[in-house]
Amino acid sequence: MISLDKIREAHKKISPYINYTPLIHSDFLSKKRNVKLKLESLQKTGSFKIRGALNKLLSLSEEQKNKGVIAVSTGNHGKGVAYASSLLGIKSTIYMSSMVPKYRKLAIESLGANVEIVGKNSDEADLYARNIAKNNNITLVHPFDDEEIIIGQGTAGLEMINDFPDVDSVIIPTSGGGLIGGIALALKLQNPQIKVIGVSMERGPSMYESLKIGKPVDVEELETLADCLGGSIGLNNKYTFKIAKERIDDFVLINENKIAEGIRINFFEHKIISEGAAATSVMVVKDNMSNLIGKNVICLICGGNIEAKLFKEIIS
Repeated sequence: MISLDKIREAHKKISPYINYTPLIHSDFLSKKRNVKLKLESLQKTGSFKIRGALNKLLSLSEEQKNKGVIAVSTGNHGKGVAYASSLLGIKSTIYMSSMVPKYRKLAIESLGANVEIVGKNSDEADLYARNIAKNNNITLVHPFDDEEIIIGQGTAGLEMINDFPDVDSVIIPTSGGGLIGGIALALKLQNPQIKVIGVSMERGPSMYESLKIGKPVDVEELETLADCLGGSIGLNNKYTFKIAKERIDDFVLINENKIAEGIRINFFEHKIISEGAAATSVMVVKDNMSNLIGKNVICLICGGNIEAKLFKEIIS
């Protein structure tokens, strides 16, 4: 049971290690409403993932810490676990599929983690890591479907409502559901009237397809500019699907051209660098893609880890 008190306690625990990220006003998006951007792209490691990773690792016993941890990642979760592990003196191994760009592997290794490439996609890498964790009794730090991870991500929601008490709608890039689930709980447990809008890409949106059908389903992992949103929520999903089903008020999908447009808007209009996933939220407001968007809106800019060459191509 995830309570508001647990999210507040987590925020106190992780605050010495993270950035309290800024909430900035968007003149460009505020023609008809008051729109602010929560810049988790300026978080340590370049994304929100450090919040959940730290909260999980801080909850481990000394015996678990001594054995080390493992994780499966397309990039940002791996960086979060690697960075959190290095802060706490814990050995970490990150498993990545061959789909993950090489620059992300190098970024995680630079933070002190051991990286191993296994499988053709995230699901295959996940199965491999689960077997390693089970056979060696090592903690697997799940990227989203873990209460401590969800609680950690929810700390961003505490900061949102603290800095913008009048917020009536938030737009959250959505993959496995740890981020949107945690933030939705942090907000709605304080003000149930706040609307939570999920957004993902058209190419392989696992949570969207699962919610549409009414149970967790696998989807094909396709190449996309919002690759951090790829991968399955897991057929044996324990937490995030239920939270998403109960707490998400609307769900929007956007195409690749719109994701690229969002990256350009964030750079030219907001002067921020954002990865593809982080560009999705601004497009929901810019193109008015949901009738639940209110007057006081927060768009989450979830990360800024984009390859320099790709970023240059898009903004050119």
